[in-house]
Order: sequence, then C-alpha cells, then structure tokens
Amino acid sequence: MTSEEAKKPTERSKADRDTIFIGKKPPMSYVLAVITQFSEGTNPVHVKARGRSISTAVDVAELIKNKFLKDVKASVGIATEVIEAERGKMNVSTIDITLSK
Repeated sequence: MTSEEAKKPTERSKADRDTIFIGKKPPMSYVLAVITQFSEGTNPVHVKARGRSISTAVDVAELIKNKFLKDVKASVGIATEVIEAERGKMNVSTIDITLSK
C-alpha cells in the first residue's frame, strides 16, 4: 500500500453513511452520531441493532425524539437473522429504527 492509498478515506456506500449501528458504547455516543448525520443533511437516518443492543437503540431513538430533535418521526422494522455460532445456528432479533424529519 502506498502512502497515498493510506491517506484516502475508505469509501462507504450511501446505506452505510446513513446508518448508525448500535454496540456497547453509551447511548449518548449514538445520539451525537445521529445528530451529526442530520446536521450533515442526511435524511432519513437508520439506527440498527441486534440482540441485547436493541434496548439501547430504542433509548437512542427516544432521546432524539423527546430531548434533542422534537420534529423527528420514527418508524420501526423488526426481523430475525439466523447466524452460525459455535453451538450451531442461532436466531438473533434485529431492529431498524428509521428517524426522519
């Protein structure tokens, strides 16, 4: 890899740019990320989570709607993904909260 390649930011698809994936950080970290996306002109913003992170995703969406950006509307999609684990196939719940102005 040349030094020019190392300096280039990685290209992200539009779907990646407007999606916040919830993990183990505190909810306010994700709230800031969503607010940043809206301030950059992204609309809608997707908040996605799996498994135990679903409650954090709901907290993030509620904080955005009730404390920071009161004009934001939310719609929710739920699904189940089948993943391969050490113990075989497992079902994991997922949530996709779409926030739009």
